[in-house]
Amino acid sequence: MEKIVLTQSHEATAALFGAFDSNVRMIERAFDVRIGNRGESEEMGDALSVTGEAGDVTHAVRVLEYLKRIIGDGERLSEESVEYVIGLVKDGIEAEGNESVTGGIIAVTNRGKPIKAKTIGQRKYIEAIKNNTVILGLGPAGTGKTFLAVAMAVEALRAKQVSRIILTRPAVEAGEHLGFLPGDLSSKIDPYLRPLYDALFEMLGPENYQRHRERGTIEIAPLAYMRGRTLDDSFIILDEAQNTTPEQMKMFLTRLGTNSKAIVTGDLSQTDLPQGKKSGLAIAKRVLGGIEGISIFEFSERDVVRHRLVRRIISAYESYERQEAQKRERKTQQ
Repeated sequence: MEKIVLTQSHEATAALFGAFDSNVRMIERAFDVRIGNRGESEEMGDALSVTGEAGDVTHAVRVLEYLKRIIGDGERLSEESVEYVIGLVKDGIEAEGNESVTGGIIAVTNRGKPIKAKTIGQRKYIEAIKNNTVILGLGPAGTGKTFLAVAMAVEALRAKQVSRIILTRPAVEAGEHLGFLPGDLSSKIDPYLRPLYDALFEMLGPENYQRHRERGTIEIAPLAYMRGRTLDDSFIILDEAQNTTPEQMKMFLTRLGTNSKAIVTGDLSQTDLPQGKKSGLAIAKRVLGGIEGISIFEFSERDVVRHRLVRRIISAYESYERQEAQKRERKTQQ
């Protein structure tokens, strides 16, 4: 079977094929098809032929059409984005695959780089942030949970929707040992807050960030410092929330004041709490479902936007953990 895919321009064809035709080679391997360029079409672009078994050709054409939309949105294709689209089609997410991934620019970095969603999951996460007061963003490492939350917070501050940003994390690893670390309290807790600093530096630049810190419009503090406060007119982000206790999570969520928004991010597969201690994020996930104004959003390994090996590593560990859980269940049944 053969189907023809038309591109918008010769430049779009080059972007679609990738360096040394690497993008189409990935599609060919994934679906056992052959993709060739027949040359100029009646329009401005080229006519691409896709040949193979009927089902494989249909899937490959869907991938190509999806990638064409990404290019049309002004995005550069990478191996990760091509593999992501291939995964969508293989998993049968055709209805979502017809939607735009990016959904438009959500923020601009200090260097003028536009920040957009890179996956459908990220786009839906951004929509949840816009439409709710409290958002729980759960998922594996590399899905952009924290960075997108910080980007949304900075844009809210720039638009004067809030008067300050408050970022916090539980310093679980420090515990009672903070006193053994060198320096004052700020230098002791800085290592635990570094990912938040990195995201703010990217969005604001070091000098602009420092001015906001001095004025108090940006505050970064360990979770323990939230107790007893009411946080009005604020965009609040609790990162690494899987390391909170149920008591800490309840304390944090009840700090919310008027005209404020709270985003709670975490990965329940990477809890550093002492063995046997329940995660406050896991409890919140069960307790808060169905409450108006609260969104519980879960990313999957498909939304990982780091190196494509990270997605495979996460998938391998999830498979291993499922097998171990099944072994334990069989032992209890014997």
